[in-house]
Amino acid sequence: MGTNPSPHKAIVKEDGAESNMVEIESFKNDPARIEAMTVQQLRTTLRIAGVSAKGRKFELMAALKCFLEKKKDGEGSLVIEEQVTSTCVENASQKTEAETSSDGDQVQNVPVSEEKDVEDVKRSLIDGYENNFWTCSVSKLGYSGAAIISRIKPLSVRYGIGISDHDSEGRIVTVEFDSFFLITGYVPNSGDGLRRLSYRINEWDPSFSNYMKELEKSKPVILTGDLNCAHQETDIYNPAGNKRSAGFTDEERQSFASNFLSRGFVDTFRRQHPGVVGYTYWGYRHGGRKFNRGWWLDYFLVSESIADKVHDW
Repeated sequence: MGTNPSPHKAIVKEDGAESNMVEIESFKNDPARIEAMTVQQLRTTLRIAGVSAKGRKFELMAALKCFLEKKKDGEGSLVIEEQVTSTCVENASQKTEAETSSDGDQVQNVPVSEEKDVEDVKRSLIDGYENNFWTCSVSKLGYSGAAIISRIKPLSVRYGIGISDHDSEGRIVTVEFDSFFLITGYVPNSGDGLRRLSYRINEWDPSFSNYMKELEKSKPVILTGDLNCAHQETDIYNPAGNKRSAGFTDEERQSFASNFLSRGFVDTFRRQHPGVVGYTYWGYRHGGRKFNRGWWLDYFLVSESIADKVHDW
């Protein structure tokens, strides 16, 4: 890994202005400057310092603070710095979750990347829905996000599943009520050319399933949202022509079954309406909505222990 650059070596910041490591080190005397930085500024600064720049904003802030603490102690090895950064980021994740879970009002910990849009939506909410919790992608602006809007104040709120490689895309919000956990989720799409298929079935699905099972040790779990999988042939128009389409590959359907259905989570619609053809999504091309050529991608999955309490309106 080598050693740190010279503390006086000239570098170029994102805005094109020349700076040096001395300026970065001056942050340790003004933590407010770190908190005011954008995600991109934090990542640029961390890369200049030779430190890993992955994760959500609070993790990036923790990484920069750890780097500055290490510099103050006189350590020089980037290997040591990255090890210390990883530890501090983990501690920061645990601290943030504990702070958020202790009081549902502490929504300032949400890693919102497009806060202006969230504020616009909040202003349009009808009266009585003051409890709203948001998360957005910080790895790619406008890429993904999730929200829960509730009349009832939850006991606790969590963002993500506790794994930084997954959580930077802002896909999960969990709220706790007296008798259950409610999760809203936006599961990653396998993408054009199935470029994210391996990530989806080998990393995301097992990690998300394990997160749900861990919650279930305390209370039943309800998951709702876009799960990006048409599980059965009745869940998609023209199943024969979509065998290698993202959301209907054999691999995704098998993963959906093994990671969720086989682990005790019930597809509530299919439990009550087996064999019924229905869709929740229609593409914009080729008159999808007009001709009812759609996909069933949005679900309510619940713990088996409460499946009999689900009813049609």
